[in-house]
Amino acid sequence: MREFSLDEHSAAHVAELFRAFSDTSRVRILSALLSGERNVRTLAELVDISDSAVSHHMRGLRQMRLVVARRDGREVYYSIQDQHIITLFKQGIAHVKER
Repeated sequence: MREFSLDEHSAAHVAELFRAFSDTSRVRILSALLSGERNVRTLAELVDISDSAVSHHMRGLRQMRLVVARRDGREVYYSIQDQHIITLFKQGIAHVKER
């Protein structure tokens, strides 16, 4: 059997990715984004937290490259960065629901 080893830099990035899933508000925001892009106000209503809290979480999720932002006039719309994040998120949900 071949050993798998991860260098420190890569391990830090993987840990940061999973840390993004360690907050229930962020998980609920990502869940709301599974069906498509949404603005802060809509996300705040769906997740039942303040607009400023959603903005704070979105800033972190953007920095972790989990979501992307698109500006339309004064509104900013967010969506999940790519299919890898969607797949990982859905696998996490499936894992939890199998219990």
